[in-house]
Amino acid sequence: MKQHQDITRDRELLLGLARSDDKSLETIYSENFPVVLRMILQHNGSEDDAKDVFQEAIIILYEKACEGNFNLTSRLKTFLYSVCRHLWLKKVQSTYGLYAIPPEMEETIPATEVVDEHNTRDEQFRVMESAMGSIGEPCRTILEDYYIQKLSMQEIAEKFGYTNAENAKNQKYKCLMRLKKLFFDQYNTSL
Repeated sequence: MKQHQDITRDRELLLGLARSDDKSLETIYSENFPVVLRMILQHNGSEDDAKDVFQEAIIILYEKACEGNFNLTSRLKTFLYSVCRHLWLKKVQSTYGLYAIPPEMEETIPATEVVDEHNTRDEQFRVMESAMGSIGEPCRTILEDYYIQKLSMQEIAEKFGYTNAENAKNQKYKCLMRLKKLFFDQYNTSL
């Protein structure tokens, strides 16, 4: 019964995190950071390392919670601990080269997939940012106005001096196709 209550509470915290509820974030932080800090300090890390790793794990958790189809199959603290441990191992391995993982650091749940998915998404955002920087004007502004500023096609037509919203829509489409080509050219090159 207690475990069911804990899982229900963890799911409520996840829903709060997805809604950007500060209280949920504070609870998740206060209940889970000390354990992560201890683990990283025990494995030659600093408090700043622990804060960085925990922050990245919270971002991963936030992204998962916002997807809406994330099914937490363990306690939240187990999930966060595993993700933090995996992130710390990756950081240590990339900094000091590959070495055998100590038995106490072996994973208890498969956090690798979650972290890899997060890293892939980060790479895609980086490439998209680069592609947006390469696309030039007026395409960059048109796409930003439509997708980020949420301007209507009529507003964009007026802003850029197009005769009507349909012409602005055609230009947006051409810009989008150009961005798509730039993105995939850069993304396939970065793999």
